[in-house]
Amino acid sequence: MKVMLIKDVYKLGRAGDVKKVADGYGRNFLLPQGLAVLATPGALKQVERIRAQAEIRRTEQNQELKGLAGEIEGVVLTFAAKAGETGKLYGSITTQNVADALQEKVRYEVKRHQIDMQPIRNLGEFTANVRLTMDLVPEIKVIVHREGEALEEGPQAEKPAPEEAPVAEAAVEEVPAEEETVEEVPAEEETVAEETPVMEEPQASESEEAAADEASKAVEE
Repeated sequence: MKVMLIKDVYKLGRAGDVKKVADGYGRNFLLPQGLAVLATPGALKQVERIRAQAEIRRTEQNQELKGLAGEIEGVVLTFAAKAGETGKLYGSITTQNVADALQEKVRYEVKRHQIDMQPIRNLGEFTANVRLTMDLVPEIKVIVHREGEALEEGPQAEKPAPEEAPVAEAAVEEVPAEEETVEEVPAEEETVAEETPVMEEPQASESEEAAADEASKAVEE
């Protein structure tokens, strides 16, 4: 069926838009809630008037709820629930649960139909959108943990980094290998000491020749 929206409808359209929807959705929700009318020729003549009125109303709502949207954005809601070993909940966290918890935190009435999310049936972290207006849809985080267990803090998981310290110690242990080359210096000194007597042998032979010459001269005389 074709309907013309007379109010903004989240994820469907803005006031004045003509949409084709399922018969059940139109007759059981849109028409009874006053969100749309049948797209008859007479209704379509009023499109511009409906859009103009909706724009004025939308602007007023955005200005009024802008501060609230800022407060809601990034809010974290935690729920403790019973769950099996696989993390599946014995039950579920519904939009009504989230609306009640959010209302208690921001002190502003939030209805369950304003919470855009599927029922939560497992442990973990999830996101949900809060429909304040068509333009203001802040996002919140929903954390579901096992009942009786404390929440795990993410920063603790970064502690293994200090294990890299032993690598630096291993590099320092290699330094003594360079000191072994210094110990080779005495070997050069030993070779110099051994060569010194060799140079003295020629001096000893020259003295002996001089003595022999003097002896021969004495004999001739």
